[in-house]
Amino acid sequence: MPYTPIEILLVEDSEPDILLTQEAFEDARIANNLHVTRDGVEALSFLRRQPPFEHAARPDVILLDINMPRKSGLEVLNEVKADPDLRHIPVVILTTSQADEDILKSYQGHASSYIVKPVGFDNFYQAIKAFETYWLSFVRFPPRN
Repeated sequence: MPYTPIEILLVEDSEPDILLTQEAFEDARIANNLHVTRDGVEALSFLRRQPPFEHAARPDVILLDINMPRKSGLEVLNEVKADPDLRHIPVVILTTSQADEDILKSYQGHASSYIVKPVGFDNFYQAIKAFETYWLSFVRFPPRN
C-alpha cells in the first residue's frame, strides 16, 4: 500500500515564520503536504472547503497561531472544536504568547498542545523539527473522510 503524505494546515500571518516552517517541513523525513492560510477567516474557509478552497485537502493536523488579523486563533480553535465535521482534527497552538490566560483558554478549547515559538532562527527551526518528529513519526491520525 503506498504511503499517503500527512496533510498539515499552518495558520500563520508572519511571513518569516511561514518560510521557516516551510523550510523545516521540506527537510522532513516524512512525506507531508503543508498548506498555509494567513488568518483565521481564511483558515475556516479552507477547513470548510469554501471558495477559493473547494478542493482543499482535509488536514491531519492544524498548526495554529493565536494572534492573527480578522479572527484570532482562539476563535478558530473554538469553531473547529464546535464543528462535528472538524473537531477530530488535532490542533496544535504555535504562538509567541506565553500568557497563562492564552494557555488556559487553548486547553479549555481542546487544543492538543501549546507550543511557544522559540526566539531565533535555529531555536524555531529545532522546535518545528521536534514537532515533525512527534506528530509525523509517532502519532496516528483518524482516517480521512
